[in-house]
Amino acid sequence: MTQTVWARVDDYLVRTLVVDADSEAARAANAAAGLPAIDVSATQGKLLNLLARTARARRVLEIGTLGGYSTLWLARAVGPKGQVITLEFQPHHAEVARANLDRAGVGDRVQIRVGAALESLPVLAEEGPEPFDLVFIDADKVNNANYVRWALRLTRPGAVIIVDNVVRDGGVADADSQDPAVRASREVIELFATEFAADATVIQTVGDKGWDGFVYAVVDGDPVE
Repeated sequence: MTQTVWARVDDYLVRTLVVDADSEAARAANAAAGLPAIDVSATQGKLLNLLARTARARRVLEIGTLGGYSTLWLARAVGPKGQVITLEFQPHHAEVARANLDRAGVGDRVQIRVGAALESLPVLAEEGPEPFDLVFIDADKVNNANYVRWALRLTRPGAVIIVDNVVRDGGVADADSQDPAVRASREVIELFATEFAADATVIQTVGDKGWDGFVYAVVDGDPVE
């Protein structure tokens, strides 16, 4: 099996199960604005939506907005009375995301906070927000473990934490890798292996974006000190 075959399967699945004008418009707008094509795939966006709906999530925290493609799927999942707070480092990306979300009719349920996530998260925590039901982490990979620690602080028991891009074309199995993203993936997986407050697994994925995977974790209780 090759990536060409994976992409062909993805194309069939998208045309059959994930055809969506608003999300495709968002992807086109992102490309036109010069954003990197590193959004989740269409099938993965739909999966995020279904996972959030399965968890009956009404409060979602997203770390890494980019142009709001995944944000759009999550905003639909929380419904008109829900809220998504999404953190984005680049002001230009945030502007594109805002336009995409408003055009899709879900902008009123999404708050975009611009700045470094590791600066925004302590501010958010100081506000004493209601616990989040789901956290999606898809930002700079080297800080993933730090983002997970914050996610554990800001969620409730039973909440879901998803960390994208952890398999790295199989690189995650290489204990001697010097790739910072691979090392960060191993750090996150090993953190969950010892974190008594959450139970996790990793789902490997293939498709038009290649071979990768994500952590899926459920929060059990208070984080380990």
